Amino acid sequence: MIPRLLPAAALAVAAFAILGAPPVAAPATAQSSADGLPFDAYLELLKARARAEGVREDTIARMTAGLTPNPRVIALDNNQPGSATTRGYPPMSNYIATHVDAARIGGGRSVYRQHQGTLAALERQYGVPGQIVVAIFGHETSYGRVKGDFDLARSLATLAWEGRRRELFAGEFVALMKVADKGYDRAQLVGSYAGAFGNPQFLPSVYLRLATDGDGDGRADIFTNRADTFASIANYFRDAGWRPGQPWGVRAYVGEGFDAGAYRTRLVSPVCPRVHERLSRWMTVAEWRAAGVVAQGGLADDVMTAFFQPDGPGTPAYLVTGNYRAILEYNCSSYYAMSVGLLADEIVN
Repeated sequence: MIPRLLPAAALAVAAFAILGAPPVAAPATAQSSADGLPFDAYLELLKARARAEGVREDTIARMTAGLTPNPRVIALDNNQPGSATTRGYPPMSNYIATHVDAARIGGGRSVYRQHQGTLAALERQYGVPGQIVVAIFGHETSYGRVKGDFDLARSLATLAWEGRRRELFAGEFVALMKVADKGYDRAQLVGSYAGAFGNPQFLPSVYLRLATDGDGDGRADIFTNRADTFASIANYFRDAGWRPGQPWGVRAYVGEGFDAGAYRTRLVSPVCPRVHERLSRWMTVAEWRAAGVVAQGGLADDVMTAFFQPDGPGTPAYLVTGNYRAILEYNCSSYYAMSVGLLADEIVN
C-alpha cells in the first residue's frame, strides 16, 4: 500500500510483488545508486532520519545490521506492470475468472462463517460489511497464506537508495523503524518486495496510521491475529470514506441503443487517471434509469452512481457507488476493485 495515492498505488505494487511477479533476471549487485551515492553512505542518511524522528538506537542497530542492497528488489520494481502507454485494456472477464474462482469463493465463505460474529460487530462499529473485509483478506494474501518473505528493512532501504521513488520509500523505511520500535523482531517484519506486510498488506506508514487492536489485547497484530486484521481493514475503509448501507455497486440492465460514450466523464483524476477515466460521469440511479440503464439491486433513486461496462457493449455492466472508489483507495486498479466487489457478493450468496 502507498500513502494515499498512495495506499492505492503501493498495494498494486505489493499485490503484484506477492502473487504475480514474473521471473526476471537479477542484475549484478550495484554499489551506487543512479545518482552515484554508495549504499552504505545512503543508509547512514536513513539512520539519521530515523534517529531524528525518535526511533531508539537499539532498534536502528538491529534493523540495519548487515544491510546490503537487494538486486532482486530493484529488478522486480523495474518490471512491475502498468508502465505501458497503450490505451488498451485486457478483458476484465479473464481477470475475474482467475481471481473470483471457486477456491477463493469457498475460502472466503469459510472465513466469513468462522468469524461472522466478529465481522458483524466490526460492521456495527465501522460501517464496513464483513464480506468486503474478507474479500480484501482473500485478495491480498489468499486468506493469510501468501504474505511474502522479503526482509522489509532491506527492501525499503534498497528502493529508497535506488532513487526512482526515493522520498516514498525513505519515508516507509523510517516508518518501518517505528513499527519495529513497538517490539517487533526483524525476522517478523517480512513481506512483499515493495514493503507491504501482514494479512492486509499494509505499508509501514499505513500500519502506523490505521492498524487497529481488534481484540483488546493492546496490540495491533496484523501478522497472525484475525480480529486485528479485520479491524484494521475495516478502519482503513472507514478512513477511505466508506458509506454505510450502500453496496459497492450492482449489476445493471442496459437498454437497446444506449450510447455509453455520451456519458463519458470530463473529469481528470489527479490520482490513477487511467483507472478513473473508465468510469462514466456520476448521475443518480433515477437519472440512469431515464437514460436506459436500470440498477438490478437495492439502490435508492437518489444514490449517485457511475456506469461501468469494462468489456464493452453486450457484456456485463454495473452501476458503481462511492464505495467502489473506496476500494480503489486500497488498490487503484479497476480489475482489483471489481474482483473484490464481486468476490464479496459471492461470499454472502
